[in-house]
Amino acid sequence: MAEKGSIIELLALVNLERDHDLAEKLEEMAVQDIAEAMSQAELPDRTKILRSLPEERRTDTFSYLSHGQQREIIGELSPAESRRILHELVPDDRTGFLESLDPEDLEGYLKLLGPDDLKQSLKLLGYPDESVGRLMTTHFVSVRPNWTVARALDHIRHEAHRGETINFVFVTDERGKLLDAIRLKDFILARQDARVEKLMDDDVISIQAAADREEAVQTIQHYDINTLPVTDRNGMMLGIVTVDDIMDVAEQEFTEDFHKLGGTGSLTISVREASPGFLYRKRIGWLMILVVVNLVSGLAIALFEDAIEAVIALVFFLPLIIASSGNAGSQSATLMVRALATGDVEASDWFKLWGKELSVALLLGVTMGIAVSLVGIWRGGPELGMELAMVVGLAMLAVVVMGAMLGMLLPFILQRLNMDPATASTPLITSVADVLGILIYFSIASAILTLPSPVT
Repeated sequence: MAEKGSIIELLALVNLERDHDLAEKLEEMAVQDIAEAMSQAELPDRTKILRSLPEERRTDTFSYLSHGQQREIIGELSPAESRRILHELVPDDRTGFLESLDPEDLEGYLKLLGPDDLKQSLKLLGYPDESVGRLMTTHFVSVRPNWTVARALDHIRHEAHRGETINFVFVTDERGKLLDAIRLKDFILARQDARVEKLMDDDVISIQAAADREEAVQTIQHYDINTLPVTDRNGMMLGIVTVDDIMDVAEQEFTEDFHKLGGTGSLTISVREASPGFLYRKRIGWLMILVVVNLVSGLAIALFEDAIEAVIALVFFLPLIIASSGNAGSQSATLMVRALATGDVEASDWFKLWGKELSVALLLGVTMGIAVSLVGIWRGGPELGMELAMVVGLAMLAVVVMGAMLGMLLPFILQRLNMDPATASTPLITSVADVLGILIYFSIASAILTLPSPVT
């Protein structure tokens, strides 16, 4: 992380218009730190900082800004400045910027691209949203299996500027089909006259361009590699995905799931950049759905008005009972959604996990039921203590088990329906569990305390 002192000093130099000192300060700062400072500045100051950089550092700095900040800054640049930045961006960064644009803006920026860059960008944008194809860079270095190590190393030195990384050397045949990926250190340690095919083990890990980005995240994490080759369905190598891209995707996916668990639509921009209207649209839908669900909770309580009037002490435990059912469901759903997202569990594991979650829920319910029943003895007094303790104890056990089962099963059901498990958000599960908890609680109370039947 950049030192706060350096960022504060840089912003102060911009405000004081000390251009010479600003240029010297920029010279000693990393592009990542400059981008962080720019994100804290106003738009005119961001543009000034970018233009104060040497031309060879502008594009690198630009690539570390958020897409929202990139759109703002590039809108302030001249066509020539914009054209240079778009040309120098690596293909995956350029694709990420272009896909963040509105259709009318996209057409304008595509016109700034040269023929080769335009062809490459249109090809990458042609892959499905959230696919590996939109994430990959087409800049990589490959060698042939019949070359000597010496020839391969000469080729790598000559073409290294074309590749985003050369930690792995990719072996392809004359048609471009991926044969292997060999660590660079194996080339360095090998005999110079040995043939590349002697270094091959034919155990290459790759991913298809149409695959989902989350699959790329899981593959890189599972095999502990920093570069993943991307192929078409016939095995022809198209590009690579690097670990820095995967880290960005992993953060985006985690943030998206986190937003959904909170009952908020996925935010494609940062909260700092989002307008009040945008945040309103993302949040109002779920809140209105939950209003309807909570109205059902009120109707459920209204069904048992006579029972409540007969034993007013039941109201004392109502918030505790319904909160416990929602909390148990939220805990279970959070564990399952995260496990499904990371690939730790599959849909086929649901029955085994259902049994495990049921046993855990029973233990939790019994423990919480005993605790709350002691309060029931106290609250019910000499006449009603034991019966009220039985009511709240059994109700606590039932609602905790119910909530946990609901929270565990709903993400699996959504995944089986090809929906995002994170849609089983905490507010939704909590609200549904509230309604069921109310019905369970008063049904048990009516049976044990011989109270009036629900109002029909």
